[in-house]
Amino acid sequence: MTKKIRRNNKKASLSRDPVIILLGHVDHGKTSLLDYIKRSKVNYEEYGGITQNIGVYKVNINKNNSLTFLDTPGHEAFMAMRYRGTQITDIAVVVIATDEDIMQPVKDAINNAKSVGIPIIFAFNKIDKNNSDIDKIRRKLAERNILVEEWCGAYQSQEISAKYGIGIDKLIEKIILEAELLDLKYSPENFAVGSIIESSLNKENGYTATIIIKDGILNLGDYILVGEIFGKVIKILDERGNQLKYVRPSRPVLIFGLNGAPNAGDIFHSYKTEKELKKIFSYQKEQDHTSDVKDVKQDQEKLNLIIKADLNGSLEALTESLEKISRNNKKINLIYKSIGNINESDVLLADTYKAMIVGFKVKISSAAQKLANNNNILIKVYNIIYKMEKKIKYFLSNNAKSSKREELIYGRAKIKNFFTIRKLGIVAGCIVLEGKMVRNSTIKLKRDDKILYVGQLNSLKSFKKDVKVVKKGSECGINLTNFNNLKIGDIIESYKENHNHLR
Repeated sequence: MTKKIRRNNKKASLSRDPVIILLGHVDHGKTSLLDYIKRSKVNYEEYGGITQNIGVYKVNINKNNSLTFLDTPGHEAFMAMRYRGTQITDIAVVVIATDEDIMQPVKDAINNAKSVGIPIIFAFNKIDKNNSDIDKIRRKLAERNILVEEWCGAYQSQEISAKYGIGIDKLIEKIILEAELLDLKYSPENFAVGSIIESSLNKENGYTATIIIKDGILNLGDYILVGEIFGKVIKILDERGNQLKYVRPSRPVLIFGLNGAPNAGDIFHSYKTEKELKKIFSYQKEQDHTSDVKDVKQDQEKLNLIIKADLNGSLEALTESLEKISRNNKKINLIYKSIGNINESDVLLADTYKAMIVGFKVKISSAAQKLANNNNILIKVYNIIYKMEKKIKYFLSNNAKSSKREELIYGRAKIKNFFTIRKLGIVAGCIVLEGKMVRNSTIKLKRDDKILYVGQLNSLKSFKKDVKVVKKGSECGINLTNFNNLKIGDIIESYKENHNHLR
């Protein structure tokens, strides 16, 4: 029988299993590779009972090594993860058929994995075919500035036949080696943070979500916040429908208790009490309310753009035109450019970077247009370059004004380490990066620009003494009331509310 994990003030770091995503063109053998691994002598636990639309299973290599594989048809979940800033997957295995060419879906898969920043291992499949040409594939990759180890490059690769099982054991060894180099860790005393794999609604269970945790422990009864969706975890099910009291990282589970259906790839955070959750939720809602998203979702200083064109020549002309505008008005940030019609991937990318999509002589897929409408993403398509230039200049001038949150920032500090003080609990050892930290001010803790905590700075110490102010360049100790989910590198902001109206 499982026991509920109790979090304590002692920091610990444990190894976690890697999460591997398999990518590739639909007929290049990705499914065959998965099937062979499941049929091989390696013991595995399949998580197919969780959903009908996603394949997740765990391969136990030995008592020390396990791998969690994630296979998403069409890679929708992975695309969403990539574009919403999540890195729940640790390693990408890109499967390429050596009897064919490198198809566009494979190119997209490579670009997606590179943009996330996760290691890529290439599986050169179908080497059993008479027309297999491995060097052709290596050459095509080299043309895209991707050199595999056999060609003195940095990317691991393995020749395989998924049909006959040739080379698959060596592929698994290379995955394990890559995982060892990553040295994946998690802190069991942290509250859980992870990603939504998919969600659903039915009459019997209400809203449910399949999740994978990246750090911390999720306990039954914890509270979860996913954007504007929240709830109390009232049930956790494993792959066989057994109820759990807690779950560790890298294992997919089904949770119950949310008040809505979050999107695939959304990041969730867990909290101990409903009060903590509501505090963060209220603060995030206030920030969203003060954001100007009427025409183009953008930051306060730059207009983020995604460019799609019909031909390379058109793309070069558009890029040159935008660079000219940017030199005169340094507010254009070109996020991404490529040839081809505007698709859902472009919209997801625009949603992440709060960007406008500009197309030249291209079409918009119906799915992309629907997604853009739902997420308030502006898409404009032109056939004449000067009309595009005129519209870009218009948006630059009309989006110069942006609303700001009414608060006075005192300073920012970075967490360097942790220590424990009797009767106080965990204290974050910090270095003040900007301004000053002020006792009794309001503080918020950020991790990767995500706000995890809002509260009062009631305890501020310098060399074990209680102080009122600690200035830039100095070290200090900060205690966050009822919040111990801290990490080295977290940013703590000290500020005060400004109730005067900003013009």
